[in-house]
Amino acid sequence: MKIVFIGYRAAGKSTVGTLVSRRLGWPYLDIDRGIETRCKTTLAQFYQEAGEEGFRAVETEVVVEMCREDQVVISFGAGTLMKEHNQEAACRDSLVVYLEASVQELWRRIQSDPGSAANRPNLSRGGIEEVKEMLTIREPAYRKCADLVLDATRPPEQLADDVIAAYTAKSKARAG
Repeated sequence: MKIVFIGYRAAGKSTVGTLVSRRLGWPYLDIDRGIETRCKTTLAQFYQEAGEEGFRAVETEVVVEMCREDQVVISFGAGTLMKEHNQEAACRDSLVVYLEASVQELWRRIQSDPGSAANRPNLSRGGIEEVKEMLTIREPAYRKCADLVLDATRPPEQLADDVIAAYTAKSKARAG
């Protein structure tokens, strides 16, 4: 079984995912970093060059590859779950954790991350309106796939504790 983190940009997927992977002694994988490694460029640059269709095709290849692994922690990109095939891969033999935050909190975090604009493409008009628009579109997929929904404004250490407790409970239920 694996642990998959989902949620919007800046929800804390990488931060909490890294904590969980360290505590469990499992590898940490990140779909966005996998795309960058495969394409040898930033997400924003690759998205601009390949367009959304080309980007999403490579993203799905990376998802399928990473989701074949067992005992790993994987952070999905904010839009990765919009393809049904990626939802199936995420949910197969996994604990799927949705880190949920308000539009205002996500926008605050995006603004405070100096690398966000350089590394991540705008998908519509940008700004808080984009966050609101994209979250409205994506949240149903997040909720559909989530085994566990956590308030992303809580301290990362507490979130990691909750994820490990949920993973342990799900593992025991499956074994017994």
